[in-house]
Amino acid sequence: MIFRQQLPVAFGLFTAGIALTLFSQSASAQQEATPVEQLNVKEGFHVERLYSVPKDQQGSWVAMCVDDRGRLIVSDQYGALYRMAPPASGETLKADDIEKIDVDMGGAQGLLYAFDSLYVVTNTEEHGGRGLYRVKDSDGDDQFDKVERLKKFEEQGGEHGPHAVILGPDGQSLYIICGNQTALPEYDHSRVPPRWQEDQILPRIYGRGFMRGIEAPRGWVAKTDADGKDWEIIATGFRNEYDAAFNKDGELFTYDADMEWDVNTPWYRPTRVCHVVSGAEFGWRNGSAKWPAYYSDSVPSVVDIGPGSPTGVCFGTGAKFPQKYQDALFIMDWSYGKLYAVHMTPSGATYTGTIEEFISAQPLPLTDIAISPKDGAMYFTVGGRRTQSGVYRVTYTGAADAYPVEETESFAAQRAQRLALEAMHSRGAKADLDVIWSQLGNSDRSIQYAARVALEHQPVDAWAGRVWGEKDARTQLAALIALARNGSAEHQPQAVSALMAMDYSKLDAQSRLDVLRGMGLTFLRLGKPTDTQKQAVANYLRNHLSASSPAENHELLQLLVYVQEPEAAAKGIALLEAAPSQQEQMNYAKSLRLLTVGWTPDLDARYFEWLNRARTYRGGASFGNFVKSIRDDAEARLSDAQKVALKPLLEAVEESTGPQFSYTPRSFQKNYTVADFDDVIHVGLEGGRNFENGRNLFGAATCFACHRFNQEGGALGPDLTSVSGKFSPRDLLESIIEPSKEISDQYNSVVVTQEDGSTTTGRVVNLNGDTINLQENMLDPNALTNIDARKVKSIEPSTVSMMPPGLLNTLTKDAVLDLMAYLLSAGKASDPMFK
Repeated sequence: MIFRQQLPVAFGLFTAGIALTLFSQSASAQQEATPVEQLNVKEGFHVERLYSVPKDQQGSWVAMCVDDRGRLIVSDQYGALYRMAPPASGETLKADDIEKIDVDMGGAQGLLYAFDSLYVVTNTEEHGGRGLYRVKDSDGDDQFDKVERLKKFEEQGGEHGPHAVILGPDGQSLYIICGNQTALPEYDHSRVPPRWQEDQILPRIYGRGFMRGIEAPRGWVAKTDADGKDWEIIATGFRNEYDAAFNKDGELFTYDADMEWDVNTPWYRPTRVCHVVSGAEFGWRNGSAKWPAYYSDSVPSVVDIGPGSPTGVCFGTGAKFPQKYQDALFIMDWSYGKLYAVHMTPSGATYTGTIEEFISAQPLPLTDIAISPKDGAMYFTVGGRRTQSGVYRVTYTGAADAYPVEETESFAAQRAQRLALEAMHSRGAKADLDVIWSQLGNSDRSIQYAARVALEHQPVDAWAGRVWGEKDARTQLAALIALARNGSAEHQPQAVSALMAMDYSKLDAQSRLDVLRGMGLTFLRLGKPTDTQKQAVANYLRNHLSASSPAENHELLQLLVYVQEPEAAAKGIALLEAAPSQQEQMNYAKSLRLLTVGWTPDLDARYFEWLNRARTYRGGASFGNFVKSIRDDAEARLSDAQKVALKPLLEAVEESTGPQFSYTPRSFQKNYTVADFDDVIHVGLEGGRNFENGRNLFGAATCFACHRFNQEGGALGPDLTSVSGKFSPRDLLESIIEPSKEISDQYNSVVVTQEDGSTTTGRVVNLNGDTINLQENMLDPNALTNIDARKVKSIEPSTVSMMPPGLLNTLTKDAVLDLMAYLLSAGKASDPMFK
């Protein structure tokens, strides 16, 4: 995840720790893939290393599939295809057991054996260029001898290109997975209504400008037939989903990449598992324009994972594993060497997920994974970017399975509703407008989404008239969003009036966000507001700008800046100064930069004081550029006289001693121990706690710098949203006060000892040639220490957490209890999004 700017994204990082075996420079010693003894394996499972790839002869393997005889077919990232039969248990493969496939094909990032053919997805200019290929054995001698290109993909280049090909659940179709550097192919039908726009009410900022100018639709999944003739777009809006897999019920999931340069900005999206429903739009846009998860015209994640570099995925279906793991989605993180099992729980008509570390090691650059139907074993490969490659097998040797399989009648019924609506997304499907309309107000977001997409596939004239007379607010809002996306200028005046006719204060939290989203889409797509409409919008919204939800405040401020409401200056600055995290602050500052009215000398000074403070904030590689863009736009509106008045602030040089998110100074209170809270840790959290203060303290104690909580905050440490289900109050307090007592494998650091005896402690986040990039300070994720790998003597796990002690020492005991209560409430008591 972190700082891949110098490396290809899919295989552009190294793992969280590196074993000395990787850097052996001995000419006599053959480098080997990570030994099994170094793997951390889930209890009850057994791992065998079947083969260490001689990379000077066979390269570094990144793609794998299983053929109809149970043989593994693999591809070197930069070279040929190979085939091998897995050995018996306890045995290994030798170089002579590996058969090179003698055809002009290789450099595959996706492989599938189906319909007596090998399907190959390439992301290279060689072997015919980027595309989907079919390789066949034309004469039945068990040798591939014919290559046919079924589809050519855009020759843009880059690691966000064509990736995987998988078999559809009907056994007759193929699904193709491509990242956001590949434009949509020519297609015959799109389940995503093909009316793509950027849909940003205020201009974005770009940071360092990676893929600047590239607009939606990007990052897509398409369906085609065995001959690659008929193409249907299933979903769009991913950043760089590398692989995908169907569960046993035919539901599709993928593991999408983050943009590591965005770390510690409000628009940073962690790597995440997504349920790829029909017609899905996941909202990737360039720079700061990524859609937040709460936009109802997008699809949220099943579970956020955090920093990483997603590669292969598969379900455990068909494995000789306990049922729990047959039902799990296995996802691979190349950068930190983690193979996770994601356990799905039905939720409404879709799913939520929880992650479990299944296998990990130092190093373990995971690339692809498959379950063999022949022996029921899991196979996985490591390699990529010319690193040491290997093949492994996983089998279950534990006790008999006692995992209950449950599916509630409620989930089955709701899923059936969603699927019935999704069937109306298909080409030539017969749609029942009454059924569609009846589900636009469904409280289940996935059903409502399916209904809105189905509505957008119908002629606007067939349903636009229903919008104005609709009495149910949720139904009307969904219809208004659909109309904004599909209507014309003639609908704009009535749509604006209908949105402002809503009794805003009586709407639930999501409906209020839908009103704001609907207004933005209406002005962007159906026509800019007139001066009269601008004033009406300002009158409608201004008194609501100080909501409990940061998301709602962000959307309110954007619209009020868009209509140039003077009161937005004072109210926006108040929000900016009260926000506990740099992410929330940046959202407000980004909007305020474009406000040209309502400023006073005092407000100007307070805004530029924040802009100076923001120079001390830290984030990904684009972070400083984002802050500079905000500042440049803010300075552009200043007159010469204002520049003179603000000269001390404009010319100030901020000296950073670390990020300070709070405007309230805090002094030392006590160097706390867990025992200091023994008398109150349980009783003191029962009722009467100040959750808003707890959230503010989460920022004051710099927790937001590294941790996410309720979709906001940093991402370099664990996401704490679900901490209430994992820790008792005392255990949680202990993990804060004594962070080194128990360190999660997912966030451990290493001690690198060099030949001269010097040591450096941190997380390995990148490898570039012979240089190891080590992150020593999680509060400054873009500051890396470079170490020459050739001079490394040893790399060992650190016994000291990267989370510093003493974070609570400036808080009073009562304030600590507010913070604890907030964390253990999962924010539900203070955030109306959860009401």
